[in-house]
Amino acid sequence: MKMKKSLLALCLSAGLLASVPAVSLADVNIVPQDISMAPAVPTSALQQLQWTPVDQSKTLTTTLATSGQSLKAGDITGPVAAYSVPANIGELNITLTSEVNKNSVFAPNVLVLDQNMTPAAYFPASYFAYQEPGVMSADRLEGTLKLTPALGQQKLYLLVFTTNKDTQQTTTMIDPAKAYAKGTGNAVPDIPDPIARHGTDGTLKIKVKTSSASSVLVGPLFGSSGPGPVTVGNTAAPAATYVAPAGVAATAAAPATAASAKKSEPVLSDTETYFNQAIKDAVAKGDVDKALKLLDEAERLGSTSARKTFISSVKGKG
Repeated sequence: MKMKKSLLALCLSAGLLASVPAVSLADVNIVPQDISMAPAVPTSALQQLQWTPVDQSKTLTTTLATSGQSLKAGDITGPVAAYSVPANIGELNITLTSEVNKNSVFAPNVLVLDQNMTPAAYFPASYFAYQEPGVMSADRLEGTLKLTPALGQQKLYLLVFTTNKDTQQTTTMIDPAKAYAKGTGNAVPDIPDPIARHGTDGTLKIKVKTSSASSVLVGPLFGSSGPGPVTVGNTAAPAATYVAPAGVAATAAAPATAASAKKSEPVLSDTETYFNQAIKDAVAKGDVDKALKLLDEAERLGSTSARKTFISSVKGKG
């Protein structure tokens, strides 16, 4: 009896493992900070778009159709989706999903812009990998963007689009019979998989979460052009914020600069040493969000070396 129970448990475990949907890996060679392959979009054209605010607590669904917003720039074709994301809530994990419908799917590209509408990162369609359907999800292309906004950024902007090149390609899915066989532990039938063509319409879902874990820093860091980590926006000083068109929630005003928040008296030497070491430790652990908060607090207290410590630590010279 004991052997039968053990065998049953083993079979159940194998069945559960087999039921886990397979995942197609995204292109691991993508460097989001390299925006040289992104289409050049004039700032004036970006400012004409209606940017939809994304609520951190909800999943936002967007249906792209021929009647939606469009943008004539580079190889962009069909409707586009434009989102504004709060940038003052810490590191961001943004999951973008494009669902397959009737063997057609929108192959998304994402251009990340800082609060001044300056391109900071680019995620091409190859970043969004095919995911098999699950209990609560359909066949889809999906990817998670991990972004760290620079200190002083209030909003980030995500422009989602597809290109003529993308619409000439397809995505190989898994046949439902194969998926069922894998889920039940049966022999997988040798049948062809369906093909989803890439189109200019589709359904997008976007979900924003905050993360305390280490994330990809996106965008130029303190004006550096080196290969080191980068962040969205310039952390040297908060810049003026772009104001969205009427009908869209206006961008919050940029906070006062660190200089105006400093105390007139110099910070104590022990306090300065404490903050500098704490900043180094946070960066070493990959917790850039914590390091930025420590930098902000240190400068509020009058530190003159915290920013230099932060920069050198991020660049690996601390």
